[in-house]
Amino acid sequence: MKIIAGLGNPGSEYAATKHNVGFMLVDALADKLGIDNWQDKFDAKVAQGFLGTEKILLVKPLTYMNESGRAIGPLMNFYKLEPEDLIVVHDDMDIPAGMVRIRKKGSAGGHNGIKSVLAHLGDEHFARVRIGIGRPLPGWTVVNHVLAPFTDEDKPKIREAIDYLLPAVECIVKDDVDMAMNKYNPKKQKKKKAVEAVAETQEGGTENAAE
Repeated sequence: MKIIAGLGNPGSEYAATKHNVGFMLVDALADKLGIDNWQDKFDAKVAQGFLGTEKILLVKPLTYMNESGRAIGPLMNFYKLEPEDLIVVHDDMDIPAGMVRIRKKGSAGGHNGIKSVLAHLGDEHFARVRIGIGRPLPGWTVVNHVLAPFTDEDKPKIREAIDYLLPAVECIVKDDVDMAMNKYNPKKQKKKKAVEAVAETQEGGTENAAE
């Protein structure tokens, strides 16, 4: 069994804010898989279903972001799961809006929700699916930024990121996080494009020299 936990804040006033992209992805995955058996359990909204033959538990903590681990930790204990059975989806200010990164483990990187999960699990070996929300505007505090809705410019980028990550999360569950990182992390595509760009430049230079 795998737990797929999206981080965010409960309540309609937070639903469309940047801090709630974890909730957004979990909701999108539930819609795609036809999972609608939500119930309250261990300070979280939880719903069970299957991805292929793998049983999954979708989780949206109701503890508010900074106490996310207070919901996830007891759920992990109740189902007797290891950290490697957990996938956490969350926002990341260090990535431009709409960009994505999948990680196998690591520190909290300043994210209070991940800090809480780490504190309750006592182990960093769980997958993170990170959705970029960009840095605060000049004069904005971090709190202002993460609790504000996305701009009209960024909304389609976030929708595309979530659509892009749905099969990535499925890949983590059905295969493993390493395969998902190799397949869905965009850095390798960038390197490939950079190599292609250099090759095109070199070809252009050769043609120009010939002319």
